[in-house]
Amino acid sequence: MKSIDKSMSNSRQQRYFLPALTGGAWGWVFLLAFTLCACSEDDNENNGNGGGNGSNIHNTSYTVTSQSEPPVWQMDWSGDQQRPNWQEPNPSLYANWTLLNVQIEEELEDYVTKDDLLALFVGDELRGCIGPEIFMGTDIVNPSFEITAYGNETDADGTNVTLQYYCHKLKQIFTAQATIYFSLDESPGGKVEFTRGSAKYPVVTTVNVDAFLEKADIIPIGGNIIGAFVGDECRGHVTLSELGSTRLVIYGRKAGELVTLKYYDALTERLFTIADAIKMPF
Repeated sequence: MKSIDKSMSNSRQQRYFLPALTGGAWGWVFLLAFTLCACSEDDNENNGNGGGNGSNIHNTSYTVTSQSEPPVWQMDWSGDQQRPNWQEPNPSLYANWTLLNVQIEEELEDYVTKDDLLALFVGDELRGCIGPEIFMGTDIVNPSFEITAYGNETDADGTNVTLQYYCHKLKQIFTAQATIYFSLDESPGGKVEFTRGSAKYPVVTTVNVDAFLEKADIIPIGGNIIGAFVGDECRGHVTLSELGSTRLVIYGRKAGELVTLKYYDALTERLFTIADAIKMPF
């Protein structure tokens, strides 16, 4: 991260950590509650019983077809939103600021271009705006943003902020919520799961697919893949863990959608399809 020449005192300690949300990396010294907007995710270990009453389970029977090659499933994150006219605020209007490093999650890394924007808001007020980093002497874009957040708030109270990431290639704005502490020191950051704040898929739920497959009398095997579908549209996919208890994130356009699960067994070269297995949100 680049060094910053600051004219203000830097005696106050940095307090802001933007936690990585992937890979279970919650071990930050200063951990913030990180809530993603427009989501209705159930963070309990759903095990295929609809929270105990079976109301969201529609079908545990399945069909099996032979398939020699593993399927290639991919989410379609594209939208039709125009590039917003975000501008960096006037620093002279604020008494406090901190530099944050926000990294784009793996799911969206391949879509990052030099025309992307990241903005930070407090309420409806724009407090920071920046484009992605470009490696010196190249056209290679680094999927991270070093954004200066401006404020008049004190370090005594955390400030709720909204991060909005506009992906030019996908033509979509992704949103995430966080609580930060303004500081005079450069602050480390981490990866943000912006996909859970997608305007295209505002309903998000998580299921334990190992337990779900077992209830359907299908043996889950680590290394195999499972996907969620509404019609032919992929709404999430994951590779099963060797340790079990794999969690599949399913993205929905609206509540009440019926989701089909597809599980590919590479050893037997068979594709299991459980139609209308889950009702969103689960």
